[in-house]
Parts: sequence; structure tokens; C-alpha cells
Amino acid sequence: MPIETTASVVADVPADAELLAVPYTSDLTPALALDLAVPVPDLLAHHEAKGEAGEVFEAPVAREGGVGRVLLYGVGDGSPGSLRKAAALLTRRAKGRAELTVVTPEGDAAAFAEAALLAAYSFRIGAPGKTPVRALRFAGADEQAVRRGERVAQAVALARDLANTPASVKNPAWLAERAAEQGVPVRVWDEEQLQADGFGGILAVGRGSASPPRLIQLSYTPEGPATRHVVLVGKGITFDSGGLSLKPTDNMKTQKTDMAGGAVVIAVVGALAALGAPVRVTGLVAAAENMPSGTAQRPSDVITHYGGRTVEVLNTDAEGRLVLADALAYADAELDPDAVVDVATLTGAITVALGRSVGAVYANDDLLAGELVEAGQASDDRLWRMPLIDDYAPALESSIADLANVEQGSTFGAGSITAALFLREFAGKRPWAHLDIAGVGRSTVDEGVLTKGATGFGVRLLLEWLTRA
Repeated sequence: MPIETTASVVADVPADAELLAVPYTSDLTPALALDLAVPVPDLLAHHEAKGEAGEVFEAPVAREGGVGRVLLYGVGDGSPGSLRKAAALLTRRAKGRAELTVVTPEGDAAAFAEAALLAAYSFRIGAPGKTPVRALRFAGADEQAVRRGERVAQAVALARDLANTPASVKNPAWLAERAAEQGVPVRVWDEEQLQADGFGGILAVGRGSASPPRLIQLSYTPEGPATRHVVLVGKGITFDSGGLSLKPTDNMKTQKTDMAGGAVVIAVVGALAALGAPVRVTGLVAAAENMPSGTAQRPSDVITHYGGRTVEVLNTDAEGRLVLADALAYADAELDPDAVVDVATLTGAITVALGRSVGAVYANDDLLAGELVEAGQASDDRLWRMPLIDDYAPALESSIADLANVEQGSTFGAGSITAALFLREFAGKRPWAHLDIAGVGRSTVDEGVLTKGATGFGVRLLLEWLTRA
């Protein structure tokens, strides 16, 4: 379901605005003259306001036929991060209201609108809770900037919706149907075509499920000459039980979101035309459901991936790398991209390393890594570059196959790094980056632009990077 809160731009503050938000700076000067019972600087001084982003103070104001409310809000240093924080808080304060009119602060209006709309996101099945504000009016804002923010927010919301949908509804075929709705060319491999073309990793992971796997390809081509060709690869595990290496019950409760990386790829490719991205982009979503059954792959099985590499499966719960390996090998052999970026909720180890606020990027190319980190800073999907430590590569050695999918024993540890090293084996020699979003792909709180459940992390980052290119 898209974000239901509507966004509009008005030149001036409507005289009938029942709920009005007005920014103020660190010197306690409001952006709009207000006729309050107490002068605004005195009111803010009374509340010991500092002008920081996240400060909101309420005051009554006379309106024709009644009393309205003014929300005085601080904008801090006016940076995009501060504006996002202020905008999200305003939307949350207006929950349940019909409309909020916001005097738009100076600065990045796209970031401000994007955050205001993302804070209105909700996903419920059944009786709704307290509804988000139904309409946001941005007074004095740049229309084009607000529309960009709205498009980005809707793309993030799509990724969240796809990941939040229960696995009783969602399976690989369902995910392929959602990809086909994005207005771009789509190709889908079913299980027979996957078998014929040699996608052994995707098939092996999906063997235990009654819902067969799929490989989904989405294609975006810009109207003018493309500056380069980028392939995005997403992990699309629509539910991860761990397979025969069964997860504990508590660890399984969030596994409907294990296809968050695939959701990001679908949402990003679907949004590129509206944002005018100058790059050609191919999206690949390797989709399967990882279930235990009499037909499931077993620990000690050896599978043959696209292109012929063999892998000994020592743990069936390390399945994400198996489906990604097929897609990466296909991209390298058949699509000839200038760069490849994969995105996946891959390892619990990265959550231990970086927590739930920063995603990881591994890369074999310094320029690509730098571009992604910079785009993450600009979009507020922050990344931290992690090392590809070649001394850990022996962790993936197998006595009977080309590789093992996990380390046997605990000599090296570093589960997120060794997972990235495994993926690197299939990405070829071209520029490649791996985004491990296991920590940031889900939120446990309703705060700022986040709502409990899927975050859509990676959508803003990749749209920023691709539209810059």
C-alpha cells in the first residue's frame, strides 16, 4: 500500500490553516510573523528552546470561528539530516489530524518532504490504529523538490510493503508479479527455466518449499544516452526457516523480511524513470523460500552454480549467498555491466559489528565504495566500509568442492566478511560492492522516519547514487 498521506505545495500560508508548523532558528527567530498572546521569542525562551532539530512547542492561535494551533519547530543547522529529523517529528505530532500546513524551512526541500512522508508510513492488516495525518501542505516550497521527495518516499514505502507482507501471502511467484507492476520490462525464470539454464544455487535453496523459486530481471533504460550500465542484485528469500539447519523460533519471527534486498531492487528500478536517472540499470532478484521438507537440500550436499562453480553446503541457513552467487555469476557472464551492487539481509554478524543504524559496504573497487558511502551520507542511509580480508579466504575451502558456503569450525570467525568473500568469488573482476543490510533492514521502534518492521534501507541510497551518475 502506498503512503496514503498526500503532499501539496502552496505559495502562501492559507488563512484557514487549523494546524500550522513554523520553523525557527537558533536565535529563536520564527520564519513567519505570528500574532500570539506571547511574543514568539519570549515563548521559546520560556521553554528554554535552543533551535535544535527535534524541538517542537505548541501554542494556540486565534482562527475565524475558533482556535487553531501553531507548532514552532527548530531546524538546527539546516542540514538535510536536521531537516529530516524535524520533518519526521512534525508528521508524528500531527497523527490523526486531517491536515498539517508546514512553512517550509530553507534548505533541502526534497529531504524535508521525503522524511515528512516516510514518518506517515504505516502497515497494518485488519483494524487500523491511529491514522497518520491525511494531508501535508508545504508552504513556500519548491514544487520540483517536493515531488522528488515524494517519489523517493513512495519507493521506500513500496520496499517496506513488500518486505512486511506475510509469507502466507508472499512467495517467489508473488514477488515476480509485484515486479511486473513497476512499469519496466520484466523477465522471469520459473523452476524449469532455472534448471535448463543452470541456476543451481537458487534451485537448491528452493527445493524444500511447495512454492518454487524464481529469478526476476527488471530493466530500466534512460531516454537519452546511458552514462553507464549498473546491475543491482537483491536477495529475495521470501521466508527463511533456515532449512534443515533450522533457526530457533524467535529468530524465525522476522524472516518474512529476508527478501528486503530484493524489495529494494524492485522499488529502485521502478522509480528510476520518474527521477530521470541517466544510467542503464538491470535489477536481478534471486527469489526462493527456504523451508525444511523431504525434498530440501541437506548439509553436505554439493551444488553447481551458474557458470560451473561447485559449492559444498555446510549450513542450509547460509542460503542467501547461494542464491546471490547464481545472480552475480549470471550478471558477470551475460550482462557485461560497468558495476555490480548486491544488497541483502545476509548475516547476523554485521548486526553485532555495526548495530541497527549503519549498513555495511564491502567492495573490490575504491571509487565505487566511495561513491556509495557518499550517497549514503547524502540520503541518510548511512554505510560503513568493511574490509575484504584475504587472509580469511581459507575459511571457504572445501575438500570436495570449489568452495564451502560457511567456515567449518571457528578458526577465522568474521561471518560477515567471509560471506562477502564468498560473493566476491562470483562477481568477476569488474567493480563490485556488497551491501549487508541485516542490521538496518528491520526496525524495532517507531521513531523518526522509521516504523516497526521493514525499513526499506538502501532505496534512498541507491536512488541518490544512480541519479547522481
